[in-house]
Amino acid sequence: MKAYNWYSQLIKPSWAPPSWVFGPVWTFLYILIAVSYGKVFLMAWQKEIPFAVALPFILNLLFNFAFTPLQFGLQNNLLAAIDILFILSTLIWAIIAIFPYVQWAAFMQIPYLLWVSFATILQLTITYLNK
Repeated sequence: MKAYNWYSQLIKPSWAPPSWVFGPVWTFLYILIAVSYGKVFLMAWQKEIPFAVALPFILNLLFNFAFTPLQFGLQNNLLAAIDILFILSTLIWAIIAIFPYVQWAAFMQIPYLLWVSFATILQLTITYLNK
């Protein structure tokens, strides 16, 4: 509750979505991530793709899972902004890396890419407004 109170008191742009939007969006995205990343990790495990193709997916998950503790645990907008740039970068890298092998897994990342692109702009704006 303390983290929610902290976040609700931050200055946000007028176009920031209401907080209730994040839960349904992330639920949908995590389903897509589980299916597509699961396929990539299975293929890497079975040596059907090089480890270098799976690497951006691994890094993306690590950065993704780090965001909430950075933003809400540490309540650090700057670290969260840096982290979300890594999320976006590794996601783009992952899409490019997997496309030659499993195109549907690359296409499944499009909703995630759109959301992370929006979230990156939002996080950078919030970080700027609350410096």
